[in-house]
Amino acid sequence: MTVRRQIRANRTQDGIALLISIFILLLISVVAIALIVSSGTESALAGNYRSSTGVYYAALAGLEEARSRLLPKNPSYFGTTSPGFLPSPGTPLAVGYPVYVINPLGSETVAPWDPTSTYPDTQYNQEFASSSLTLPPSPPWTNSVWNTAPLNSLPFPGPLYKWVRINAVSAKSLNVPVAPSYATPPNDSTTPVYYDGSQLNISGTGTQVLELTALAVLSNSSQKLVQYLVAPNSVTLPPFPAAITLLGNNVDYSGPFMNGWLVNGNDTIDLGSCTHGSSVWAIGYSNNSDASKNSITGSGAVATSPYKNNYTGQGGIIPNVGYIGASIPPTLQKPSQVDALVQSITQYADSVIPGPATGSNLPSGMSSSNLKTVVVNGDLDLTGWHNQGYGLLVVTGNLTYDPDASWYGIVLLIGQGYMTGSRAGSGQFVGGLFLAKTRNTSGSLFPDPNLPNWNGTPGTYGTNIQFANNMGGQGVFYSSCWIQAAQPSGSYKILSFHEIAQ
Repeated sequence: MTVRRQIRANRTQDGIALLISIFILLLISVVAIALIVSSGTESALAGNYRSSTGVYYAALAGLEEARSRLLPKNPSYFGTTSPGFLPSPGTPLAVGYPVYVINPLGSETVAPWDPTSTYPDTQYNQEFASSSLTLPPSPPWTNSVWNTAPLNSLPFPGPLYKWVRINAVSAKSLNVPVAPSYATPPNDSTTPVYYDGSQLNISGTGTQVLELTALAVLSNSSQKLVQYLVAPNSVTLPPFPAAITLLGNNVDYSGPFMNGWLVNGNDTIDLGSCTHGSSVWAIGYSNNSDASKNSITGSGAVATSPYKNNYTGQGGIIPNVGYIGASIPPTLQKPSQVDALVQSITQYADSVIPGPATGSNLPSGMSSSNLKTVVVNGDLDLTGWHNQGYGLLVVTGNLTYDPDASWYGIVLLIGQGYMTGSRAGSGQFVGGLFLAKTRNTSGSLFPDPNLPNWNGTPGTYGTNIQFANNMGGQGVFYSSCWIQAAQPSGSYKILSFHEIAQ
């Protein structure tokens, strides 16, 4: 009996193990399915994020290409690759006349101005609807760098943006109050907007604001439309009213006793299509006092016959030394103002070199077609540098000149404001030479409001040039063409950025 009861009890438990096994398998299946679904969701989210990020950066690449090609220093500058695509520098782009940079992939057609095309620009008409302006049927266009040699021969495509529109804006198209009227709502629909460094205006003060809009489309149909407002953030250099401009009080110049050394203010050296302008002084001083003038004409070579005939320029006066203080703007009257000029140039320099430096530290590759902006923070010694420099050279310390070296463009000695030379050679300066003493020998900025006086000790106080009597070289030749060519190009500052919903 006992055995039978035990067998019967075991039989009643036979189904429990099966049920438990089935439940465990079901639980494992549910967990596995959940993991598969979760993994798929995460993959989908990652794919969406990858597409969203990719199309965003593709559109941004279009904006950055257009912004960089607005700069003359860019090898792919629009003015070089597509003459006439945009107005010449200094001429504003009219409101209502957009231009396009297109970037087709393969043999596809990209014509954003055509509303029936694959990638139409519908945003323009929306933005300018309140100004009663519509997209012109055949606006100017040019290819992206990715559709021109050598990049178009790469085995892989560039950024997948389709087009970038460049256009002027008005107060009404921006729909923001603009100086001087601050009309609310804005009602000017045709006057271009300008940026003066602090605010937008329609009075023409500052530089013109341009709008850049880019559309990117990926193969999975992801799209992104992004937009910049930009304005040139350029550097305004001082005027060059003389071949050698000496800014300060009781300045001094001592030239070599050499027939071959000339300081010529006659603007006779052209450059390409540039036409020379009027003559300027050979040497200009900014303090209209006898002391300033006498410290130049009474210091040897300038006043001593026959070498005074080597200093020629405006008015036919021999030696050609004149007062240029009235030509110096009020913004360059104090040490802090003149010194700030160096800081602004440094922001956009092609090369910033710590001093003391030598000619070997200067960048290579400079030429008449590749001018550079170079800042030397400290002394620069050109001894033994038998080369030619092109562009804008700023030296904050003392410049030791080797007359066998040449510089074409602009030389600014702002800081120590001191230049010496004593060797033989056949080099020259062509363009403009500008000196100003703003810092003492320890590098501290002189207090405003006045630039320091020269006390007779070279390099100690005041702006001065001390060339040895037997120094060689051809001299300094004023050239407005080279000065213009050497103007530093800043950047196009981004005033705003936003994504446009589609």
